[in-house]
Amino acid sequence: MLSDNQKVSRWALTVQFSSKCPKENIAKEECFNDDGIFSFGFMQPGMEIPRILISLVLLPASSLSLGASKPSFVLMMVDDLGIGDLGCYGNTTLKTPNIDRLAQDGVKLTQHLAASPLCTPSRAAFLTGRYPIRSGMASYGHVGVFIISAASGGLPREEITFARILKDQGYKTALIGKWHQGLSCEHRGDHCHHPRVHGFDHFYGIPMTNLRDCQPGHGSIFYAAFAHVPYGKLLATLGGLVALHTAGARVAARRLATGLAALLLAMAGLLCVFILTFADLNCFLMRGEEVVEQPYVAENLTQRMTGEAVEFLERNSDVPFLLFFSFLQVHTGLFASPRFRGKSRHGLYGDVVTEVDWCVGQIMKTLERLELKEKTLVYLTSDQGPHLEEISVHGEVHHGYSGIYRAGKSTNWEGGIRVPGIFHWPGKLPAGKVIDEPTSNMDLFPSVVNLAGASIPSDRKIDGHDLMPLLQGRVVRSDHEFMFHYCNANLNAVRWHPANSTSLWKALFFTPNFYPENTTGCFHMHICHCIDPFITHHDPPLLFDLSKDPSESKPLSPATEPNFHSIVGVMVDAAKAHEQGVEPVPEQLTLQHHLWKPWLQPCCSTLGQLCRCKRDHRQGVDPEF
Repeated sequence: MLSDNQKVSRWALTVQFSSKCPKENIAKEECFNDDGIFSFGFMQPGMEIPRILISLVLLPASSLSLGASKPSFVLMMVDDLGIGDLGCYGNTTLKTPNIDRLAQDGVKLTQHLAASPLCTPSRAAFLTGRYPIRSGMASYGHVGVFIISAASGGLPREEITFARILKDQGYKTALIGKWHQGLSCEHRGDHCHHPRVHGFDHFYGIPMTNLRDCQPGHGSIFYAAFAHVPYGKLLATLGGLVALHTAGARVAARRLATGLAALLLAMAGLLCVFILTFADLNCFLMRGEEVVEQPYVAENLTQRMTGEAVEFLERNSDVPFLLFFSFLQVHTGLFASPRFRGKSRHGLYGDVVTEVDWCVGQIMKTLERLELKEKTLVYLTSDQGPHLEEISVHGEVHHGYSGIYRAGKSTNWEGGIRVPGIFHWPGKLPAGKVIDEPTSNMDLFPSVVNLAGASIPSDRKIDGHDLMPLLQGRVVRSDHEFMFHYCNANLNAVRWHPANSTSLWKALFFTPNFYPENTTGCFHMHICHCIDPFITHHDPPLLFDLSKDPSESKPLSPATEPNFHSIVGVMVDAAKAHEQGVEPVPEQLTLQHHLWKPWLQPCCSTLGQLCRCKRDHRQGVDPEF
């Protein structure tokens, strides 16, 4: 008789089996003779195969299990975090010990770039490894992100995310936190853009984004809309109607004046209703495909999401997993749990960063407790730079710090796209390594897919590159020779890292018009726009050598750079070639998609009750956990 540990329980070779030894019985004793010789039904006498050779081909199940060779992944993305907010990137007044330790024990990238300076397109690029223009997730208008939950745009089902690929590889996948890639298409509940459709088995978070409108007492981002009302033209029109009325055209003037007044009142009323109901209709928490809290209570939300992440890791500690922890913070409206308020030297913003750092620490402690640190690649980044225009209704600074880099979110100056990039994997990545090569958040897609043992899709252009050779020191240069920086759907800038050169050229074809002029933000509009009349075009483009001028303070000219025209020529040609390679796809951020559609409105009660409910019973994690 054979002992259990002698039996072969899995096969790796396709063969023809006899009725005596069908493949489901291959491990049973009747498939072997007394000498331990295996014989297939179609074999002639003398063709038997010794058990030892079969054992080399028919591998034990434990050898083929997913957990034996495939790593797990914890990917953490903070929202609107400035590269200058972290101690490991030079901040000396804001304490982030857990994130700093992650960098100290891993690899820190100093030229890690978001594929877009806005949330929705940047995250689409991160998930797919492709410039957002390729998936239709880049806007040709004013609004470059999804604002309301009852909109119909979103990341198309045809796009392939790393989560979907890993799920097909047998991974357990979860998204905890912010999604911001759309929700439904044709009717409420079809959830055609839901995280589940894109490969995440488990979702606990918000489908849209955290805005100051979601937090009572924080004001509204939509107040800035009043600044664009053409008050002068309206007053001039009313004045003209009064003049007509005085001149005798009373009936026509009265009708026009009445119509104009009615239109203005209707517009003002709609805007007020929109602002007053925004939190109820758009700031809600989902578990899976169910709305469980509407509007969400922010006070302990980071704690609750941390607890959810810890439980996911505990449930899946014996199988490969992918956890994408997408922080709601430090996007405004800011919120911090009571235990963290007043703990920093930077007001509420600093308190929020402190809580984010605590959350990172809890996740790392859990990996260590479950003995998963050596089996898990951990990554931390931000979706774009800090939102410099965020000043609270009380005048408090509610934005991060971009360090030495110029400007912030919504711009393609370095401060808007250069973000933290930290990789941690003990035993696989060197500790304390710093890399100054240009890399992108799109690089996570091929890096994760390759490590999971899957194939990169060959039916589409993937713009990211596998980072593992660079992170492990097997190569010293990034595979990115050219990188293209979009402001919504408009190609804004090109970065060129020539082979056999230390120079790093950047050309900007247009730049935002800052206001006030001595600032690096668009404080009159709350955010910078990418179209006329809000930009200044440059021909020839502004040229910088970031290897010598990372702050982009001194644009070059033919007088200061002898090769100015040839350098610009190469970059312009690269931009043209890139644009010619972008295939047209349906746009997801059009006005039609943005418009509120009542039949798409997620609602966990009734519209008459403003959809309010509170069904989430998860408790927060004690900060001392």
